[in-house]
Amino acid sequence: MATSKSRRMLALGALALGAFGIGLTEFVVVGLLGPLGDDLDVSIPTAGLLVTGYAASVAIGAPIMTAAGTRLPRKTMLVVLMALFIAGNALAAKAPDYGVLMTGRVVSALCHGAFMGIGPVMAASLVAPERRSRAIALMMTGLTLSNVVGVPFGTALGQQLGWRAAFWGIAVIGAVSLAAIIAFVPSRPNDNGGSLRAELAVFRRPQVWQVLAVTMLGWGAAYAAITFLEPILTRVSGFDTGAVPWLLILFGVGLTAGNLLGGRLADRALMPTLYGTITAATAALVVFAFAAPHAVPAAIMVFVLGAAGFAMVPVFQTRVMDVAKEAPSLASSVNAAAFNVGIAAAAWFGGLAIDGGLGLLAPVWIGVALGLAALAAAAVSGRAEHKAPGRRSPSRPRPSSGTRTGAPRADRS
Repeated sequence: MATSKSRRMLALGALALGAFGIGLTEFVVVGLLGPLGDDLDVSIPTAGLLVTGYAASVAIGAPIMTAAGTRLPRKTMLVVLMALFIAGNALAAKAPDYGVLMTGRVVSALCHGAFMGIGPVMAASLVAPERRSRAIALMMTGLTLSNVVGVPFGTALGQQLGWRAAFWGIAVIGAVSLAAIIAFVPSRPNDNGGSLRAELAVFRRPQVWQVLAVTMLGWGAAYAAITFLEPILTRVSGFDTGAVPWLLILFGVGLTAGNLLGGRLADRALMPTLYGTITAATAALVVFAFAAPHAVPAAIMVFVLGAAGFAMVPVFQTRVMDVAKEAPSLASSVNAAAFNVGIAAAAWFGGLAIDGGLGLLAPVWIGVALGLAALAAAAVSGRAEHKAPGRRSPSRPRPSSGTRTGAPRADRS
């Protein structure tokens, strides 16, 4: 039993390491917008498009890459995706101009959505149904630790040695992640997404689209502030550039705490946790908007923003796997795309607001509006779930029927 448990933990750790590399390449740009803009002679909003372009590529690439690899064993698909991720970051590190840098970002982004869609399905398959959200949260801890450790280090590295050094570092981490996946993730030849027809069939359900809308709006709300966090902290809160890596560490600690808490609460009562985490994230944005001009309150709210925002992640991921349980791989990948549609929209509208002279805090208020819209969409989804004939609310206990990924949840800790 101990050996089996150790193997599961090593496999989860390998998936988390892959998520660490992916989270690092996505988030490190947030701490380097200023240096990137200065070196490439582009404005802050234009540099912010590196976030938007990455997110848009994830949104487009996630369903395409997942559908293309439907017949492949999931482990094989993860290996292919991580190799593509390494190539994209190497290209970004060598980029002579903004266009090539954006191309490198797009290439690395192509693997992101599919990896973050297939990975949680594999993580959930390693544990009992009533622990699925916690297994997903453990994998997603790779993303949060990339903020606690990776992004501050990458930001400091980029500030000291140039932003290219940060991307070279990410490529090396990607290589280590690839080796860990090959070594520790179970090889299951028949563990694939099934037929493409079955995967596509779940999208006939309105409930799947409602859940995707909640993900898009909710994560867009969180990322509206996150995208422009570095310039807000330096130009509104008055922090020195050298303080940004330390503040990002604080932000990352919040991400880790919120992610693990969200996973634990979701296993106990999914729908109440869905409503609660969206409400908390939206409220945190409101408080941050008023706290930002004051250094100490702003620093406190950096932690709160991270905790409230990432508490939503395992909740959203479990929710989409519930409503598409017969064929979760493609739906999970499209959910990862929905995360990034939200990021792209928030970053784009935030940049427009800043260019329009509304100030660096305008994206935060855009996030508040998106959060309220996410809460309304979640209420519609929950009401439809309650009214559906022959279905029970995912927040109520129900018997376990095995350990397969698509098995019904047992909301008992």
